[in-house]
Amino acid sequence: MANKLLSEMGLPKSIANIFAARNLITAKDVLSLTEFELMELLDVDLAVVASAVAHISEITCPPYQTALSLLEQRVQNERMAGHLPTCLKGLDNALCGGIPFGVVTELVGPAGIGKTQFCLKLSLLASLPSSYGGLDGSVIYIDTESKFSSRRMIEIGYNSFPEAFHAEGMAQEMAGRILVLRPTSLSEFTDSLQKIKVSLFQHGVKLLIIDSMAALLAGEGVQGPQRQHSLGWHISFIKSVAEFSRIPVVVTNQVRSQSRDETSHYSFQELSRVDRPEATTNLDSHLVAALGIHWAHAVSIRLVFESRSGQRFIKLAKSPLSPPLAFPFNITSSGISLLNDDGVEMPGPEIHTIHCQGHSSIINVGSEMMH
Repeated sequence: MANKLLSEMGLPKSIANIFAARNLITAKDVLSLTEFELMELLDVDLAVVASAVAHISEITCPPYQTALSLLEQRVQNERMAGHLPTCLKGLDNALCGGIPFGVVTELVGPAGIGKTQFCLKLSLLASLPSSYGGLDGSVIYIDTESKFSSRRMIEIGYNSFPEAFHAEGMAQEMAGRILVLRPTSLSEFTDSLQKIKVSLFQHGVKLLIIDSMAALLAGEGVQGPQRQHSLGWHISFIKSVAEFSRIPVVVTNQVRSQSRDETSHYSFQELSRVDRPEATTNLDSHLVAALGIHWAHAVSIRLVFESRSGQRFIKLAKSPLSPPLAFPFNITSSGISLLNDDGVEMPGPEIHTIHCQGHSSIINVGSEMMH
């Protein structure tokens, strides 16, 4: 606004001509000088200068807004930006419509908990024709752990959208819209990202999935400052892809075990020695996201997948608009299914804690990963 031209501000012609004659072209040129400096430069009296400065300031400075109006504007922008519905009613309601466009959404949890199942269902929903509630687009699925299963995806499709998938040729058409890339190294992954950004519009891509980023870094053995530098570059690039293309970008993250003496990822999660549940077994409450706190701050939405007392949960751990909620779920032939749509509000550190009771074989996956 400071570079707005004075000629476009509706000033009286007499003072506008004087400004132009003294080579004062923009609002910044005028507002950078004091009223007394303007009086001397323009050779006019103080009242004329004050009136002109007030007029320019009113047009240049943005109007004040209340906290309520800012919140309402943000909610409206979120709704207008678009969402990919997950077909999980409670989660979609909490996310104001589903997985938002233009930002990075992270799924974090132990192996086998349901993250890839969630990604397969999202792939179907993005490629499904709009007449069936989909985005009618292509999907780029970067599968770093070779977990993508075409057979399982088609099974989910037949059970979730029987009308669409029983139409002749629909299953083949849907499968043909999902491009699966399997980079074997971090350098291959980086090359793939750079090529993807160029081709997003050309191929009508409506969803990008990276499953998973943590596996690539673990395979490379990248540690210390080099790891942080690589993570910083990749998350910045992935965010730029989301913002540039205005599509949902979903990235999965693994977990690693956390030693009892290790500093907590989040300062607000730290417990005093008195409050710390010493009796809890080492198969529970000692898991943290593998990619660390810098990555966590970079994503806009974080969904934590966990298991407690034999029950799986999706926890909405981070969202700019939604309360922290936990939804119990099962995995069925049609993919992930919520057991109820209300969710349980879970404020405080518990929403960020990752439980995996009774799955000792999962706990040590990626235990050498450094955050």
